[in-house]
Amino acid sequence: MTPLRAAGVRHIIRGGGPLLPHNQRRWAQVHDVRCLTTHHDPNHVLERYRDKLDCKAKQEGFTSISALKEAYRDKKDLDTKAESIPEYQSSNGSSRPAAHLPGTSQIVPSASKSQTPGIKALSSYFDIPKILTLPAKEIATLWRLRHASNPQSICATIPIDTYLRMVATARQNPQFVLPLPRTEENGQPEGVKAEAAAASAQSVFTRADIHFLQWAFHPPAGATTSTPVAVGIESKPTLNTHTATVLFTHLASYKLHGAYSQPHTIITHHLDLADKSGLVLMNGSVVPDRGVSVDEAKLLVMWLQRFYDWGVGGNQAGKKAELVRMFTQGDVNGFNLEDLMEEAERI
Repeated sequence: MTPLRAAGVRHIIRGGGPLLPHNQRRWAQVHDVRCLTTHHDPNHVLERYRDKLDCKAKQEGFTSISALKEAYRDKKDLDTKAESIPEYQSSNGSSRPAAHLPGTSQIVPSASKSQTPGIKALSSYFDIPKILTLPAKEIATLWRLRHASNPQSICATIPIDTYLRMVATARQNPQFVLPLPRTEENGQPEGVKAEAAAASAQSVFTRADIHFLQWAFHPPAGATTSTPVAVGIESKPTLNTHTATVLFTHLASYKLHGAYSQPHTIITHHLDLADKSGLVLMNGSVVPDRGVSVDEAKLLVMWLQRFYDWGVGGNQAGKKAELVRMFTQGDVNGFNLEDLMEEAERI
């Protein structure tokens, strides 16, 4: 038996058979891992899109990219204020549908989307393609009838030439103050007695409330309906480059709360029909129990137009233009509320 065992051992050695089990192979490998460098410098993005931003600024009517950025920075606060103004609802809890007017359509409010939050597009009031077929006089009549059922609303139609002169002044002077005279019998409105105590003694002496106004310019509220233009073909210029809003706030409230003060009236200018009809449609609403009646708000809107329309070539500027410029420049020595009252009564 011994020779057999020896032969077996020799066979195993010669055959190279494994005496131990196979070792487990590991397939782990080292890959080339490279990091992607990201640019956190905002100037890198600005330089990349400078040409497009320049074009956008010119379309919006701004002189520089910084002016465009500043306008969009303020836009958030203004949109928040606009959304805070509730729409008027009938006290009996049931809203009576308005009579069907030519050129209008029964539109569900939620179906009309606005590109600017807090601003209703003109398409929520009118069927734009139908209304464009009417003459300017009929459009103005329909616009007044469209708001006749809301006692808290104000509306008007403005010729495009007048509006463009106002906007040219507003872009250089976006803020101003307007007086609202009070009679001795009525005195101060109940809603602002506490805030009026913080107003200047000069405004009490003239028996007038001073109201702060602020212009804001947004992208067109209506959805874009024009067909895309091929690259290399210049599109037809349009006047509908923006939607303008004006917020009116008690000056006493603005001094107390600053940017958080709630406006009592806000108006919106729609330019959707300006290209064809030559009209700018203005509408707004007055918040109840804010110390200003609808008639008083209409007076403020009328004075807004008078103070910001300086005539063709500025031939009607005069004292009102001087007051607006002094307020913008912060000239506390030159600007006087008594002069403002006299000019408001004169115009």
